[in-house]
Amino acid sequence: MLDINFNQIIEMIEKRKNNAYRKVNEEMILLYLEVGKFLYELRENSNYGDKITTKASDFMKNNYPNIKGFTKRNIERMIQFYSTYKDDEIATPLVTQLFWTNNLLILSGAKSKEGRHFYLKLSIKNNYSK
Repeated sequence: MLDINFNQIIEMIEKRKNNAYRKVNEEMILLYLEVGKFLYELRENSNYGDKITTKASDFMKNNYPNIKGFTKRNIERMIQFYSTYKDDEIATPLVTQLFWTNNLLILSGAKSKEGRHFYLKLSIKNNYSK
């Protein structure tokens, strides 16, 4: 009888599952950057000013209550996330490799561009999560 290692199937499943998680996460980070850009530009080019976050949050809550993650605070973070990285060609591809929470920790903890780059790279290298 052949000695078959069926655990290889589990390894294949886990590998593909992890790849799927990474791709979904990348799309979520890109979405948050896109929403941040949209609202940042609206805030800068309209009469709404800082009220734009409340208006966007209320709109999402009232019209799309099943879509999570669009609280006033999280929308403010999306705008800050975009405004911090909008002209940063080094950081932009790095942020998509980390979870939102990790990005927020770096955003709030590292005060300089160089510091953010350091922690982004370190987090990716060491596969850090929350």
